[in-house]
Amino acid sequence: MLAHPAHWIAQGFGSGLSPIMPGTAGTLFAWLSFAVLSTRWPHVFTAGNWLAIIVAGFIIGIWACHRTGQALNSPDDGSMVWDEIIAFWLVLVLVTPASLKTQFAAFVVFRFFDMVKPPPIAWFDRRFKGGFGVMWDDILAAFYTLLVFAFWRAYW
Repeated sequence: MLAHPAHWIAQGFGSGLSPIMPGTAGTLFAWLSFAVLSTRWPHVFTAGNWLAIIVAGFIIGIWACHRTGQALNSPDDGSMVWDEIIAFWLVLVLVTPASLKTQFAAFVVFRFFDMVKPPPIAWFDRRFKGGFGVMWDDILAAFYTLLVFAFWRAYW
């Protein structure tokens, strides 16, 4: 992980090195870091600033995941969790303010879509390779999660 800055980023500052469910560990890191940063510095980590961080993080993630995938000889290695981090930050910035229970529900729904990869996520996952492919399928999982929450809020 420390051999190159791209690995440090792609592997979620070490959270992707979890021997058990690294994607879930990366998503938990995203949740914890979002909560800590937003609570500690609310004037800095506003919704608008989070969206700018997410866009920049997505672009950086394309490079970091591509470089790390090449180094590991595994284009979408399980240890690369930056995609989960960026995508779950997107979910959180769009569902908060929300109770801990609602944030947990968002976590579960996001992990479901990220693991199951319903259409068209699986199609994009097969078609797009490299850093963009790694990052994009998780953005789609975030979109599905946000769609579920939009329906939930509209009808319940």
